[in-house]
Amino acid sequence: MSVAEHTDRGPLTREEMARVLAGDIPRGAYVNLGIGLPTTVGDHLPPSSGVVLHTENGMLGMGPAATGDAADPDLINAGKVPVTELPGASYFHHADSFAMMRGGHLDLCVLGAYQVSASGDLANWHTGGPDAIPAVGGAMDLAVGARQVFVLMPLFTRTGEPKLVRECTYPLTALRCVNRVYTDVATFEIIGGDRVLVRETWGLSFSELRSRIDVPLERHVC
Repeated sequence: MSVAEHTDRGPLTREEMARVLAGDIPRGAYVNLGIGLPTTVGDHLPPSSGVVLHTENGMLGMGPAATGDAADPDLINAGKVPVTELPGASYFHHADSFAMMRGGHLDLCVLGAYQVSASGDLANWHTGGPDAIPAVGGAMDLAVGARQVFVLMPLFTRTGEPKLVRECTYPLTALRCVNRVYTDVATFEIIGGDRVLVRETWGLSFSELRSRIDVPLERHVC
């Protein structure tokens, strides 16, 4: 089977992007969700998935975002968003949380990005602009410590520039760490040797997608 081209619908909304990625997380995986759009992935994980969510401020067993009376200002994720806890949830020191991240104990992390290169380099903490505010957080630790790295981001900037590029021009977070990129118009798999496979498209055909980004694309075959 080649690329699944959904030219009749798309681009995906933010919620749809998160739902697509959530559906690809292996059952029972230990997963960290980065700040921003990646945190919404947790809202699309059914209890039957067995996925255990880790947050770098010191919690395992995080549930979906908390709303209304369920919101507790003392129970938040790394982005300071109120969350729920699932049965069996545990809490620990910030240093222990980073030891989990750095020690290879996470199966997967989901991060946002400013740019991802065709070789899997990640740039997500600073644009390099003179007025930009850098935000390192735990991204560097996650990018090199997790067994797999999925990026969730819109494919194009507000001015139409692609975020999937031949080579990153923004300051790097980590080298050759990204395995997959989930966007509003396509899902990509980075397999090494600057090879990028297109798994699925929304609103664009494979040919249209290839004409809009300056990265050699191949059709995913399974």
